[in-house]
Amino acid sequence: MANDASRWTALLLAGSRPGGDPFAAANGVELKPLIPIAGEPMLLRPLRALLAVAAIDEVRVLTNTVAQLTPVIPPDPRVNIAASGRTIATTIEAILTDPATCYPLLVTTADHALLTPAMIEQFLATAAGADLAIGLVERRALDARLPQTKRTWLGFKAGSYSGANLFAIGSPRAAPAIALWAAVEQDRKKGWRMLLAFGPALLLGAVLRLRTLDQSLAAIGHKLGISLRAVELADPLAAVDVDKPADLALVTAIIAGAA
Repeated sequence: MANDASRWTALLLAGSRPGGDPFAAANGVELKPLIPIAGEPMLLRPLRALLAVAAIDEVRVLTNTVAQLTPVIPPDPRVNIAASGRTIATTIEAILTDPATCYPLLVTTADHALLTPAMIEQFLATAAGADLAIGLVERRALDARLPQTKRTWLGFKAGSYSGANLFAIGSPRAAPAIALWAAVEQDRKKGWRMLLAFGPALLLGAVLRLRTLDQSLAAIGHKLGISLRAVELADPLAAVDVDKPADLALVTAIIAGAA
């Protein structure tokens, strides 16, 4: 369903692993989104950042543990909590195939503890109008700010990039591209196989870094019949999320002003 392109619905993904999460348990809670950071559950930090952005009309917290998270969600008419699918992919697929869904959508995650309104506003301003936009941080910027951090980098001609857990979806046509990007980020071998499906020239260009990031996304977008856009975030901290104990220690130090 079409919507005012200047008004956004945010999807805050706050799912948890079935069968228990050792990382959460080590921090005294049952679920990862509830891991405390600076005295509050982690998911409240990105939620507060989303609510501070004037262009966002609604925040939908999507989780497979609705009963456990509901008590910590602040009473705000703009916030709704709803059950997610088994995986992120199935959750997004269900939303994009629902004819009642209004676009554009902003997607981020509950472990994006350093997310700020400024990051979101920059992302939305550049992402507007694309079928799919992907938030990224360039390696040199993050290395300059946090030389001690280790990330997974995707290399292209003229730069290497790490994901910033920010996606803008302008239409349901974005579904195949989301699946592809997730595969490239999470499983390099599977990602290369998927790139090969778009043709050997695109795969060779990625492997040999013959194409820039924008050229690679433009080629994929052309194959999929969508507009696919990269948004390089000015603040390199947009690439830092909380996936493991070292991330938690780093984020805690940054919030305290010690890193």
